[in-house]
Amino acid sequence: MAKLTESFRNIFKIQELRTRLLFTAVILIVVRIGAHVTLPGVNASLLARAEASQAANTLFGLYDLFVGGAFKNAAVFALGIMPYISSSIILQLLGAVVPYFQKLSKEGEEGRKKLTQLTRYGTVLVSALQAWGVSVRLTSLSLEGQPIVPLEVQGIGFTVSTIIFLTTGTMFMMWLGEQITERGIGNGISLIIFIGIIARFPHSIVDQVRVSQNLIIAFIIIAVMVAIVAGVVLVTQGTRRIPVQYAKRVIGRKVYGGVTQYIPLRVNTAGVMPIIFAQSIMFIPSTILTFFPESELMQSLSGYFQYTSFTYSFFYGLMIVFFTYFYTAIAFNPKDVSENMQKQGGFIPGIRPGNHTADFIDNILTKITLPGSIFLAIIAILPAFMSRFGVTPSFSQFFGGTSLLIMVGVALDTLQQLESHLLMRHYDGFMKSGKLKGRMR
Repeated sequence: MAKLTESFRNIFKIQELRTRLLFTAVILIVVRIGAHVTLPGVNASLLARAEASQAANTLFGLYDLFVGGAFKNAAVFALGIMPYISSSIILQLLGAVVPYFQKLSKEGEEGRKKLTQLTRYGTVLVSALQAWGVSVRLTSLSLEGQPIVPLEVQGIGFTVSTIIFLTTGTMFMMWLGEQITERGIGNGISLIIFIGIIARFPHSIVDQVRVSQNLIIAFIIIAVMVAIVAGVVLVTQGTRRIPVQYAKRVIGRKVYGGVTQYIPLRVNTAGVMPIIFAQSIMFIPSTILTFFPESELMQSLSGYFQYTSFTYSFFYGLMIVFFTYFYTAIAFNPKDVSENMQKQGGFIPGIRPGNHTADFIDNILTKITLPGSIFLAIIAILPAFMSRFGVTPSFSQFFGGTSLLIMVGVALDTLQQLESHLLMRHYDGFMKSGKLKGRMR
């Protein structure tokens, strides 16, 4: 504990690091302020009362979790940074099937700049479409016969202004995230999502204490949560290292190669993406069934797609396993790794270069992905499982699922950057070894 305290003191002894931390904190404060500035024309008090009964385990509730309550507040930052994430995912998927995007991904810095530009254009398009949907939703909301958006305000003017404000808010947040990445600490986009999720944590704790009213139960819940977080950290950090031997090469008077390096294959290569994909699809049946409120058959079927039902958890888990393999195949290409290794004169001891090396890497990746996918499935259904034991829906979100994986991943990445700054200036890091291994990218 003393060493950890000293490491935190060292952070503020370094002027550059202190400036970066202060800059990051100021930007995140701006993000939180924007999450409470309501859109023009919206009755904020009526909206708060209408959204009070909004379930956390719905599509809107999930989205609101990622943007730190801004969606429920109908704020100018209501869309958050999620349109940018959606645009990035779309381009990444296109990069696996469309030759043009594959070519861009292999063109180095110029290709990366072009992809970044296309991602920004896609963000504007996605933001505009989602903003239009938000305007339609707001005009349809009412409380006790009183509309959230007054009738005299509704119309094309409100729709256009909402699209402009929300799209601009998303682009501004994207710019703030880039500023954090460049001049602050950590990945800016990830930190914006992180602060949105963690902002709801104190309120969730208060709700849980109010419901449980038992210190013993509260301590048990906290202990379970700590154990789950520790397990997520271990799996997130877990890698299978494949040794690679490089042959010696003499160029002029210098000798290159002759060393053994490792290819770190992550147990959870896909990260949080399988849960996001599976969750998006699992919301479709329940959303469709809501359009038939008077049908007894449809309402009986909706019971099987409730968030806490066994059927939902079973199919949810299966889809996560499937998408884990699917996204791993997109994110990591053993054939490309084999070709790059062969070009650099590297080989895996006992394995022939070329297709044999690619098959060997693919075989190991397939084996270690299975436990990783099962672990992801368990983490994803934990919030529904915990809600059956007296844990409030808002607090159960922090026991697993997308929110926990994002928080752990972002915290590890940020700590890794802090560790690097400390070690470069000959200060002790956060670990005894002086090294904190963040997630491999």
